[in-house]
Amino acid sequence: MPTEHDMPLNSDARASSENVAVPSVTAPQTTDGITAIVPARDEEAVIAACVQSLAKQSEITEIVVVNDHSSDETAPIVRDLATRLTRLRLLEAPEPPPGWVGKNNALTIGARNATSDWLLFTDADVELEEGATARALQIAKETHAALVSFSPQQIMEEWYEKALIPFVYCRLARRFSYAAVNDPKSAAAAANGQFLLIRREVYESVGGHARFSSDVLEDVALATAVKAAGHRLWFGPGKGIVRVRMYRTFGAMWEGWTKNLYRLMGGTPWRVFREGESAFPWIPLVVILLGIKFPIAMFAGVLLLVLRQMNYGSELVRNQFPFGFIIYYIPAVFLYAGVLAASYRSYARGKVQWKEREYSTAARDVKK
Repeated sequence: MPTEHDMPLNSDARASSENVAVPSVTAPQTTDGITAIVPARDEEAVIAACVQSLAKQSEITEIVVVNDHSSDETAPIVRDLATRLTRLRLLEAPEPPPGWVGKNNALTIGARNATSDWLLFTDADVELEEGATARALQIAKETHAALVSFSPQQIMEEWYEKALIPFVYCRLARRFSYAAVNDPKSAAAAANGQFLLIRREVYESVGGHARFSSDVLEDVALATAVKAAGHRLWFGPGKGIVRVRMYRTFGAMWEGWTKNLYRLMGGTPWRVFREGESAFPWIPLVVILLGIKFPIAMFAGVLLLVLRQMNYGSELVRNQFPFGFIIYYIPAVFLYAGVLAASYRSYARGKVQWKEREYSTAARDVKK
């Protein structure tokens, strides 16, 4: 979902991939079909459902789960599944080289062990609906796209998920339009790493995830490189095709958006300030405060706030969220303002955290 993508490719990431040795793996002979690659770090609650949904896709000829130093039962669960699913393999990722994001290291290892002409990168908390990969391949054939990506249907259970996640996606829809991304004449590029299908030869020609070894927005960076190389992208909504519950705790949700939001919204203090100013209903709230002294202002402020809320409702519907989620509008804007500020602070400090790892946003060093 992510109008025009204008973030440049990460020069630090390119330098890192050039200077840091990656564990070498002899590339196997490729065959028709799809290799699904799943990076997994402490995913015992979701990995089985993910793998089983992949196994139901006849176009997927192999499933490669890359265990990224999990401390829970992720690896044993996958090993048990492999006794019944002959297409499933478990790989153990080595420690990420200095400067590498753990996920990019795991994805690189998975891709170098893949044996298919198409690579499907997906997350361990994703579940594919029946016919998902068939639909993706059909789109690739019809549009001549080298990369097909779906923005998954979001499964939300807690109030904070229903407040913040739809609000973020509605804001992203303003910045990244499907039409612009899919237009070969536009420089706009985006993808969602929760379902990213790419032709292997194109993936290798642009340098794969190794080129963006230190980038926490590896999906957008990869899509940008693919389009810049002259290949077509197709990016669209995934309702009825792929679903995900991104975060299962408030802390994980906050940490996840803190890691990504600053970059997604432009990656500069001025762009992030403009985004916060645009998203927060500060005019209605100021008018409401004036209502303490001037009662007519209270009425006007509430009316303005209701109009903002109704406009948000229409955005929800356009982005395939329930209209009823407008009841979360007020907590949504405060949560969004808070996590946007937190993301800015993290990048200003030069460090972001994710899954018990700390990443430098300046030198792109990874610290355990």
